[in-house]
Amino acid sequence: MNSYYLTLVLKPGMEEKERKTLLDSMVKKLVGEEGKVAKEDLWGERDLAYPINKQNKGFYAHFELAADPKNAKGLDKILKLEEDVLRYLLIRAK
Repeated sequence: MNSYYLTLVLKPGMEEKERKTLLDSMVKKLVGEEGKVAKEDLWGERDLAYPINKQNKGFYAHFELAADPKNAKGLDKILKLEEDVLRYLLIRAK
């Protein structure tokens, strides 16, 4: 098990239920059965420094997780294809 920091910037204007479902599925895919979420911090909707895909705002979410490294590689591929995710940052913590 490794520790990870995952920060997501989602499209603004998503309904809360839809956003929660998306976040839960991404975290569940990364964590798997044996991992755990140490901290979940939803920062809310904020202005972006520059437009991304013609969006000037984004919904920020930050997670601190313990997960299997195999799941991290798979999640990277999934996040690249997810159209509701404007940007993401997945970092392995020491």
